[in-house]
Amino acid sequence: MFAANALSYVAVAAVAVVLVLGLSNMMRGGSPNRSQSFMRWRVILQFAAIVILMGVLWLTHRGP
Repeated sequence: MFAANALSYVAVAAVAVVLVLGLSNMMRGGSPNRSQSFMRWRVILQFAAIVILMGVLWLTHRGP
């Protein structure tokens, strides 16, 4: 169960890191292509994080 919780935290942290990278790139006036790439990765990672979180919820709340 610890591994599932750790995987959830890693997935959410990955989304946060990519979000901060994309925002910092936009704020300092970096390449629009790079910022768009970060935002695409954020959407992909958000999907993966949702799938992981739903899987963890399903595993922890199913019956004995």
